[in-house]
Formats: sequence, C-alpha cells, structure tokens
Amino acid sequence: MGRKYIFVLCIFLFSYRLYGQTNHDKVYSKTRLGISGTTFTINNKPVFLYGISYYSVLGAPDNFIRKDLKDIKGYKFNWIRVWVNWVGADTDISAVDDNGYPVGAYMDKLKWLVEQCDRKGIVVDITLAHGNNKDGRSLKTFDAHQRAVRSVISALHGYSNWYLDLANERNVGDARFVSFDDLKKLREVCKQLDPHLLVTASSGGDIDNNDLKAYLQTVKVDFISPHRPRTAESATQTAAKTREYLAQMKVYGKVVPVQYQEPFRRGYTDWQPEVKDYIADMEGAKSGGAAGWCFHNGSERTTKDNKPNVLLICMSSGYLINWTRWSYRLLKQWQAGNSQKFRVVSFSP
Repeated sequence: MGRKYIFVLCIFLFSYRLYGQTNHDKVYSKTRLGISGTTFTINNKPVFLYGISYYSVLGAPDNFIRKDLKDIKGYKFNWIRVWVNWVGADTDISAVDDNGYPVGAYMDKLKWLVEQCDRKGIVVDITLAHGNNKDGRSLKTFDAHQRAVRSVISALHGYSNWYLDLANERNVGDARFVSFDDLKKLREVCKQLDPHLLVTASSGGDIDNNDLKAYLQTVKVDFISPHRPRTAESATQTAAKTREYLAQMKVYGKVVPVQYQEPFRRGYTDWQPEVKDYIADMEGAKSGGAAGWCFHNGSERTTKDNKPNVLLICMSSGYLINWTRWSYRLLKQWQAGNSQKFRVVSFSP
C-alpha cells in the first residue's frame, strides 16, 4: 500500500509540474501583468504603467539594483525597461550572444532581476534589438532573432510580470528593420512557448494607418508601442494622437492598449525638453487614453563620454540614471502637483 501511494504521488507531482510548464500557470509569480480592453492590469486590477528606462541594469551589482528598485517603488513607478542585448559605454552586457544563445552570467542576472521585480510588484519591459549594436549581439539574422526569443522565454518561464518587445524600432530602414512577416513568425513562437506572454514590437515615430493595421491583423500584437517624435511640439500632440490610434483601431475591428515606451528625452537632439514638457506629455498620454508612459533617459550626444555635465544622482546608486539639474525641478514640481509622493535621494553639483 505504501509503495502504491508513493507511486501515485510521484505521478501526481510529475503531472502537476508538466501542466505548469505547458500551460504556464505562473505558480511562481506574485505579479501578473494582463490586459483588460485598452488598459493594463496587475493582478487583475487596472493600472496605468508609469515606467522608467533602466538599460544598464545587467551591468550593475546586485546590492545597487536592490537599492534602485526600492527607490523606483518609492517614486511610484511600476515598470522598468531593460534590453536583452545591450552595449553601452564600450561594455557588452547582453544576455544573448550574436546567434541568440544565452550568455550565462547575464541571462542569470536578467532572471534574477525579473524575480526581484516580481516580489516588488514591478513590471519589466524586456526589449530585443535587431542589428543595431556595433560590437555584436545584434541578432542580424532571423534564425538568431528567433533563437533569442526562445532563450529569453525559456529563462523566464514561470514569471508573468514581464512582456516582450520583439524588436526595438523595427520600422527604421537600416539594420534594425524587421518585416511584419518576420514579426508574425516571432510572435507565433512566443505564443507557442507561453500563450499568456504579452508581446509588442516598437515603432520609431508615429505609426501610420497601414502599419497600424499590420500590427493588429498580421503580427497580432497585444498592444502598440509607438516612439513619438522628439520635437518641441510632441508633448502637446500626445493626447490627440492617442485618441486617433484608439479610434482607428476601432475601424480595424481590434482595439489594444497604447504604450508610450520611449518618449522624448534630453541629450538626443538640439531641443532639450523642460519639466513642463515631460509633465504635459505624461498627462496627455493619460487623458488621451494611453495605458502607459515612460520617463525616458539616455546618453548625452554632445558631451564628453556622453555624460551630463551637472548631475542629480537619483535612485541611490547612480547606476539607474544620471539626472541633470532639470530633473530636480521635474521631481519637485511633480511632487507638488500630485498626491503621489516623490523624493530626491541626493544632489551632486
């Protein structure tokens, strides 16, 4: 009787494990990202995703990341954007190699990061780049790109607090370009491996109607991710552009969330957005019906080593972002005008 009981128990445990792998029941994940209509949900509750860029995270020490994530939560951000294959400041911290195979240390770090975010209720945007890293890790072929998709999904199996951007700015007419047909194939791979994984493919600039239709009907993305123009007029146009997307999607018979994953930033063009521009852009996104918005940052193109001259070091370690003096005003004004509480960790002139 004892042996029979043990045998039945083993079969049950094996079947449960197999079911969890094939049906992705998320038994390990505390934070479950989903969609309801044109809105994101976390654990079935509607949320607006407030994001922040965290591109260099895979190169930061664990203790710094823990401090950064604590501060991110303190500022009421609930998602971060991370790249799978990233080269910055002459340092390659890619979690996949140029053939799409996992790079052990960095893929392990990515999994650890997703786990840490899962515990804290933070969503992770995980982005793949096609053909645009100068030092390799660029997924220059479809096979490499597909292999990278499989590598990431396999590594993050069991977590439901992340989504996948199949190809950053896939419409740009250089090495970054990925066709809609290839995107469709990549999405199908995603859904075969994890039917619940949310998938998008970001677009450089506003999305025209033909491309919008292809995103919805050919690729079948779960939400759209346009990277709006980085001009002085952009913030005043965001609300109307969002409504335009939502209205046009109704015409095509499928309406999905609008996620502003990578808006304008300082240091990119001659135009340097001010506090009012960021606030206007974020408020325009919300009032227009968007599902999320990112406080985007990046390197300064016109300074030595691409670093700002005046720094506001925020998120305790400085690994997250180098904040210029305008960021201090932004946070103080944002704090004054919102019920959410924000704080500045330290200021370094």
